Amino acid sequence: MASNILSIGQSALAAAQAGISTTGNNIANAATPGYSRQVVVQSAALPQNFGYGFLGQGTQIDTVKRIYSDFQATQIRATQSAKSGLNSYYAQIQQVDNMLADPSAGLSPALQDFFKGVQDLAANPASVPSRQAALSSGQSLATRFQGLNDQLNEMNQGVNSQIASSVDVINTYAQKIAQLNDSITQAQGAANGQPPNDLLDQRDQLMMDLSKEIKTTVVKQDDGKYNVFIGSGQPLVIGNQTFALKTALSPTDPGRTEVAYATNGNTIIMGESSLTGGKLGGLVDFRSQSLDPAQNALGRVAIGLASTFNAQHQLGQDLNGKLGGNFFTVATPRVSASSANTGTGTLTASISNASALTASDYRLNFDGTSYKLTRATDGAVTTFSTLPQTIDGVNLNLAGTPAAGDSFLIRPTVDGAKAFSVAISDTSLIAAAAPIRSAAASTNTGGGNISAGSVNAPPPPNANLQQPVTITFTSATTFDVSGTGTGNPTGVTYTPGANITYNGWSVQITGAPASGDKFTISSNTGGVGDNRNALLLGALQTSNTMAGGTTTYQGAYSQLVSSVGNKTNELNVSSTATGNLLTGLVQVQQSESGVNLDEEATNLLRYQQAYQAAGKVMQIASQLFNTLLTLGN
Repeated sequence: MASNILSIGQSALAAAQAGISTTGNNIANAATPGYSRQVVVQSAALPQNFGYGFLGQGTQIDTVKRIYSDFQATQIRATQSAKSGLNSYYAQIQQVDNMLADPSAGLSPALQDFFKGVQDLAANPASVPSRQAALSSGQSLATRFQGLNDQLNEMNQGVNSQIASSVDVINTYAQKIAQLNDSITQAQGAANGQPPNDLLDQRDQLMMDLSKEIKTTVVKQDDGKYNVFIGSGQPLVIGNQTFALKTALSPTDPGRTEVAYATNGNTIIMGESSLTGGKLGGLVDFRSQSLDPAQNALGRVAIGLASTFNAQHQLGQDLNGKLGGNFFTVATPRVSASSANTGTGTLTASISNASALTASDYRLNFDGTSYKLTRATDGAVTTFSTLPQTIDGVNLNLAGTPAAGDSFLIRPTVDGAKAFSVAISDTSLIAAAAPIRSAAASTNTGGGNISAGSVNAPPPPNANLQQPVTITFTSATTFDVSGTGTGNPTGVTYTPGANITYNGWSVQITGAPASGDKFTISSNTGGVGDNRNALLLGALQTSNTMAGGTTTYQGAYSQLVSSVGNKTNELNVSSTATGNLLTGLVQVQQSESGVNLDEEATNLLRYQQAYQAAGKVMQIASQLFNTLLTLGN
């Protein structure tokens, strides 16, 4: 019986000692990231039947269990991934928002200064200093466009670098998780299935760190291994095997770093839609949903301004008496053929209507019989069987023969701000005057008056624009027209104030002309003080020439600033809300799995008392055994 009591005391002593060790380990790791509180799980030893009843045989330690919830961990990983993605996106778009909305460094002040220079030119069309000021303000506007575009390009390069860095981090975590999968399996086998808690904590912490980089799905196997999947189901870790991510250049845009997946010796570029969550997902979303559209929208403003300003400038006359040329340089669409194309097709694009341009990129795919053009911003698809075609103000033409599966990327406005520049350097080439003038004959006897006349759009003007034309009233209600290119119509009915249009110009005659009265329209020779075209150029500032004629240059830029600003605020709010949710989930998890030092201190005292009591049991058992020995003597 004494030996039985001794073994009971020994089991109690061992259990108390294990409790003290486990509690001490909890206290030591209270600040260790990813550590889960551990507890000793013990049960009563199998009792022994002594005939008069069953007597206990002490206690036994079943295992040391970590307090951990897979459900809570899954929730936290998913929320952590969303939070990291929002933070990454927000950090990037903040830079774009600050740049575009800057009251001194944004486009708005440069745009206002340019049109102020045009208005000063209209007030002093013959003044060389005023002409130089208009030219200089145009060059400043071009510098601002190019500077903003350069900053956006730098951000794009920064995104490329961060994507490559994130891919390296993901691969490193995947390798470590696979190694821990192997170590955990071996440890469990050597310990007859007992869980290696610290290794499990290390693996779960790695999974938490991995979720900061990309959204993951974890499938736990029967042997305790984690299979980790990303994207649309691509395996990253299967047991102790890893499938590495890679970076590759986009087949249609060599300046763009894409995420690729290595499998069976092949490198397959993953779709951006499959890279969700985490820092990597945030970077990809920022680039495709905000950075590219912002650069395109800025380019659209530049192309719209340059195209419409040039169109009006070409309808004017410079100081040399010649029709105006291009004031600004206009970018052409960027077209890239996929490096995987096997056909001989070469796609070209040109802008036919700057007002109809969108801020979207387009992808053209050929399936062997028809072409499918997909607009990136909204996924709208246009299908056609032949080229050329005109879509959203862009002409598409194809030379050669494409093969089935060939694709092309069309970016109509991406280079708009980059290529925006002043096309002239000589102030005399600014077409401030109108190329025609009108006059009433001094011999007229009626009360008719003729307007100054205007040149009709679009350019180039009619070849006979500056040829002399005479309007002769044959009666108070009819007139004849004579001159080169007019067709010399006769007996035209006179309507006061109505447009009279020939040779690419329009005039209006009002009042009551008398029979025999004459009016002439001729070249504006020597019209250095004429400001009619300069006034029309200045009026473009407030004209609805953008977005299908619904807004001004400033309005189009303001839409860009507003769009970026609203998205920035949306991300800030979403990030804060997700952060609060994550904090709450972590607090719930820590209330169960985290180490509470007060609780552990209480456990330490409890195990200390149990240890002392177990020692007392063993002391009594020893005394009883000695008494038996004494009786035997």
